[in-house]
Amino acid sequence: MNQPLPDVRKILALRPNAVGDFAYALPALHALKAAYPDAELVFVGKQWHAEFLHARPGPIDRVVVIPPVAGVGEPPDAVVDPDPVERFVAAMRALRFDLAVQMFGGGRYSNPFIMQLGARLTIGARAANAGPLDRWVRFGAINNRRLELLEVAALAGAPPAMPERELMVTERDRAEAAWALPPAPGQPLVLLQPGASDPRRRWPAACFAAVADALAQEGAQVAVNGTAAEAPLTRAVVAQMRHPAADLGGRLSLSCLCGLLERAALLVSNDTGPLHLGLAIGTPCVGIYWLTNLLQAAPLRQHRHRAALSLRVRCPVCGEQNIATRCPHDACFVDDVRPAEVTRMALELLRAGR
Repeated sequence: MNQPLPDVRKILALRPNAVGDFAYALPALHALKAAYPDAELVFVGKQWHAEFLHARPGPIDRVVVIPPVAGVGEPPDAVVDPDPVERFVAAMRALRFDLAVQMFGGGRYSNPFIMQLGARLTIGARAANAGPLDRWVRFGAINNRRLELLEVAALAGAPPAMPERELMVTERDRAEAAWALPPAPGQPLVLLQPGASDPRRRWPAACFAAVADALAQEGAQVAVNGTAAEAPLTRAVVAQMRHPAADLGGRLSLSCLCGLLERAALLVSNDTGPLHLGLAIGTPCVGIYWLTNLLQAAPLRQHRHRAALSLRVRCPVCGEQNIATRCPHDACFVDDVRPAEVTRMALELLRAGR
């Protein structure tokens, strides 16, 4: 591992993407802050990062919102206004960062972008089609993203630092959660997350309902979460249950979700952002994964995590292998995971928590 850099006062970390991707970066961000406790760690992200991380304790001192940049937070073919990008680059150069950390993929677009920001040293991942940084590690298509980003942090002399809780929950989170779903005395809270951005990763609603009924039979208060766009999924799960459950589809802010995750005795979820928030907060979780997704998304701590894994590699519609390429179908790739397996894992974690 490289030695820590001398006289580091400002660190920039570039990662303008979604909730789960942010959670993957938390171990590396903690490592950087532990190695450079007196440096200001500036996170370059999206507007949701600024709102979510405002006044939230953690390794990030400040969020700067990046304007639309093709290939860096926006699709590579996006048509963007160059003037805000030029002003942003000039503003970042004026801050005179000592270290700039590229945490946004393999670097085809993000490596040239971060090199413009004028930092004393640039580090990050590099795919075969990307330009070099001052120090870099090879980007792998199905690498574990948390470990890969820890390797990036090690390029700046930052050894792993693994706090018990990677993401802190605030009083605002708790207050919102108490208003959205008051606690049920004597009933441990179980959250279900049936949505996912990729339809192939969505376990069937009937399977979630079967697991939820088993947990309700165990005495749990069951709630089903999802975004507004996922509200049909949350309704479908609740409708197929024999026991009552709270339908939270479209009702929770990200802050409120964190408050509920802290209170929850268990989360059962597809491989999607709330699963990784729960893992970062320390919630016991059963994750339902497709093969390569578990390789990329497995958490660093395992004692509160159980993985239900589908080994399917071929599309059930056309038979095409979906490892290196993706066919056009959105058929479920995880419906071979049996409800009995997930129920066993969920009950194990729920009973262990008691």
